[in-house]
Amino acid sequence: MNLISCDKLEKSTVAIQFSIDAETLADASAKAFKRESKKYSVPGFRKGKAPRGMIERMYGEDIFLYDAVNDLFPAEYEAAVKAAGVEPVGQPQPEVVSMTAADGAVLKVTVPVKPEVTLGDYVGLKAEKTANTVEQSAVEAEIGRMQDRNARQLTREGAAENGDIVNIDFEGFVDGVAFEGGKGEKFDLTLGSGSFIPGFEEQIVGHKAGDEFDIEVKFPDDYAAEELKGKAATFKIKVNEVKYKELPALDDDFAKDVSEYDTLDELKDSIRKGMQDNLDRAADQEVENALVDQVVDGMKADIPQAMIDSRLEELVQDFEYRLQQQGMNLKTYLGYMGMELEQFRAQFTEQAEKQVKMRLALEAVAAREKIEATEDEVEAELARIADMYKMEVDKVRSIIDTAAVKADLAVNKAIDFIKEKAEVMTKAPAQKGDDGEKKPAKPKKRVVKKKADAEAEAPKSAE
Repeated sequence: MNLISCDKLEKSTVAIQFSIDAETLADASAKAFKRESKKYSVPGFRKGKAPRGMIERMYGEDIFLYDAVNDLFPAEYEAAVKAAGVEPVGQPQPEVVSMTAADGAVLKVTVPVKPEVTLGDYVGLKAEKTANTVEQSAVEAEIGRMQDRNARQLTREGAAENGDIVNIDFEGFVDGVAFEGGKGEKFDLTLGSGSFIPGFEEQIVGHKAGDEFDIEVKFPDDYAAEELKGKAATFKIKVNEVKYKELPALDDDFAKDVSEYDTLDELKDSIRKGMQDNLDRAADQEVENALVDQVVDGMKADIPQAMIDSRLEELVQDFEYRLQQQGMNLKTYLGYMGMELEQFRAQFTEQAEKQVKMRLALEAVAAREKIEATEDEVEAELARIADMYKMEVDKVRSIIDTAAVKADLAVNKAIDFIKEKAEVMTKAPAQKGDDGEKKPAKPKKRVVKKKADAEAEAPKSAE
């Protein structure tokens, strides 16, 4: 391979021209002839027995040269990219500029590449951090949820009441025609939960097990499925079973049953501490997000659409994988949500674009400040991943790109660098006034010198 030129085009796309010498092309075309000749019919010869010259006269002199170029392209393209010093972020679009057995081939490849990034300010940035504290009502609410999770479900003999759990079969019709996603069997529905469209659950209240009846509802005007917006619908309902919850008493025995604590007060203290830790991590994360947003806002880069499309596809695939872990496929989910695939994908567009910008900005900071992950840090991360998935470290190393792990760690360290160099205004949470409205509290100045708790999972903001 000989690199001829690398020309910059718009939207961080380059046109790379490179040549393949005649000898290399000849060797590859000879191999292509041996492999492909049996595909061609030549009068007077059995398939695979015709001389090369005869096949080329019938089908074109360059027929095996094209096969040769296709065979050579992956390795030659990779070498050209390396020589050009660019990093492709999308699929290459190749074309043959010239190709002869005597002179070899010249190829031109158009491909989007990682853009050049111009950074704005990233040192001495300012952000506000709210010092939230856990309210007793939040602790009591969590205790209530634990109480609800540990409730016994008992069969109700009579009519269903609000708050009961009904097991139903249902099928929806619009203008007498069943619509996709409108049918379910043995579906558990908590009445009053607001899980279904307005008016649905209310009309089940008062019915008992064994009842079969119709309910009339109207889909909201802003419903996700275009064909159902504002439409009147009839649902045929069969109530299979009605259950209600019997809550356990909130006492020390409850605490012993649901936790490692001996008293209810100890359980509440543990809940309060956990909530406070979450609030502190959330506050740190908000500071981090605000600082990174400022770096992104000050960045200039001509980002190719291929990078955003690639990240969007990763987000969609990740969502689909999580659905599969819950025993559901994407098609079924979209049916329940009344959404088309393109509507669903569009929801990730803004997130994908933001994450691409964040990654580029943080990589640029790491490069500018010469921030890198050490080999010990890489090994520690591999060990963490191995522990998470209950695998041997060597197995993880064999399936994970360690260079990518090293790059991710460098990005995380760049986040820490920005935070360490930032000025943060610590403020008390907004206070409620006499009218119940929250009043802003006056911030106190503090310079961040300490890294955020590792459990705050700073990498998530750079994904």
